[in-house]
Amino acid sequence: MLVDLDYFFAQCEEMRNSSIKDKSVVVCVYSGRSEESGAVSTANYIAREYGVKSGIPIYSAKKKLEDKDAVFLPVDHKFYSEISKKIMTILRSYADRFQQAGIDEAYLDVSQKVKGNFEEAKELAQKIKKEIKAQQKLTCSIGIGPNKLIAKIAADVQKPDGLTIVKPEEVESFLSPLPVKRLIGVGRKTVKKMENLEIKTIGDLAKYDMQKLITLFGKSMGAYFHNAAMGIDDNLVQERGEAESISRIHTLHENTRDLKVILEEADHLCEEVHERLVKQSLSFKTIGIIMITTDLNMRTRSKTLKSPTNDLESLKKTVKELFEKIINETELEARRVGVKVSNFVKGKRRQKQITDFIGIAKN
Repeated sequence: MLVDLDYFFAQCEEMRNSSIKDKSVVVCVYSGRSEESGAVSTANYIAREYGVKSGIPIYSAKKKLEDKDAVFLPVDHKFYSEISKKIMTILRSYADRFQQAGIDEAYLDVSQKVKGNFEEAKELAQKIKKEIKAQQKLTCSIGIGPNKLIAKIAADVQKPDGLTIVKPEEVESFLSPLPVKRLIGVGRKTVKKMENLEIKTIGDLAKYDMQKLITLFGKSMGAYFHNAAMGIDDNLVQERGEAESISRIHTLHENTRDLKVILEEADHLCEEVHERLVKQSLSFKTIGIIMITTDLNMRTRSKTLKSPTNDLESLKKTVKELFEKIINETELEARRVGVKVSNFVKGKRRQKQITDFIGIAKN
């Protein structure tokens, strides 16, 4: 789930002073140079109907609301933060895993709580909305999907006070007709560039050749645009401060190119990493190796598996393959070697998702 508190700053002001609820409420960041210098932070939906939106100059907002019953207020971060903390405490109590994404939004992984059932997830979302309304007098919009990407987009579909559910089998039909700008990371310049390629919808982007996207936007963004358009997102709901990877690195007794010596050390490192994985009940999808050579350059290789595992032998086997490759790519000796795992999934097993059917991707 992605829980998004509706027009949060302005709604907090409405809650604090109910007499302004039926007026255009505009919360502003004032520069202090004059009464109209600064920008709009957020506005309620009444103000938005007149074209007032975040980021526009205050004088422009006042012009749009000229002769309208409008209220302009300065931001009160302390007050909004207090309300946010209370709501985040509520949200955390409903989640198997929780990630605050901002003062007004948070991701909740509720897979175990609802046993993978989307109808139960819907009932849970309704309980969340009801409790926030009862305790803090605020509304929120919730998106429910098989991953964070879909949940985020779904939360924006019905606002304010919306609830949108996208099941795994509905991902393609949900995304396909949406304008490409709905994807995170697609800004104005990227939209124009894509329009020149006749990519107007997310469906158009999904059909576009991935290698061409990589050529045009670079390896990282090209691959992201392709996967996002397909509804693929393996990013976990992750607590703040939680490790994104687990790694171990060790200095060899002496510099060497002897694969047997390197693998003996790598096996020990795999066992140490695996011990931490077991303690934290984590499975992983991405395995990486690190080799610092005698010129003190760091060389890395990684491999992403089809599905998550926490099997020690699979880890050792993949690490062996990666070290065999990296040794053949350089004539230098290894000084330090390391093993790293990432792309975590909580627990040993999980329900199959769309990404389980994508072929192995190698970096």
